[in-house]
Amino acid sequence: MSYTTEHLDEVARVVAGLDVEAIEKMVTLLVDLRARGGRLFFLGVGGGAANCSHAVNDFRKIVGIEAYTPVDNVSELTARTNDEGWETVFVNWLKGSRLQPKDMLFVFSVGGGSLEHNISPNLVRALQYAGDVGAQVVGVVGRDGGYTSRVADACVIVPTANAENVTPHTEACQSVVWHLLVSHPKLKAAPTRWESTPAPAAPYSSTEAV
Repeated sequence: MSYTTEHLDEVARVVAGLDVEAIEKMVTLLVDLRARGGRLFFLGVGGGAANCSHAVNDFRKIVGIEAYTPVDNVSELTARTNDEGWETVFVNWLKGSRLQPKDMLFVFSVGGGSLEHNISPNLVRALQYAGDVGAQVVGVVGRDGGYTSRVADACVIVPTANAENVTPHTEACQSVVWHLLVSHPKLKAAPTRWESTPAPAAPYSSTEAV
């Protein structure tokens, strides 16, 4: 079996094993968030950070939820990292954003954060602050999900099909889950371009009878 076949087989098994109930709970929480006028703050590092930027666009444009992520402002992110330290970069950004009980954090992380192992401590500090404020937390994480899965109101833990591919499968499934959410009929509020554009007519063939 080629690596390509093996990898795609793993992807199919991972997606088939996603927790549907956890995703549907996210849908309910997000519907309620929009109804109460809460804001959605996406947090992640590395590939998760890139997913945050994409998800912010989709939730604002398609779902109509006010959404933000600190990773979209590299000037502030690097200034806070330089002046205050990496561990507090997200929590201080949330304080500056006046996080409120009606708001929600959405975490994209492979490990979910761990102070014990010094893995994404910035996520842990942000989640602790959310708990202090009373803001809800949801997330899509890998393996056991670390701190995120322990405190989240709804969390999808991406199944492990191959211990050597936890990171690529988790980050890929983060995209699968948030695209599912913004496409969900209970959340989707605006049409997307290609789905709302009529299909082009079949091209004329010179072999057709005149």
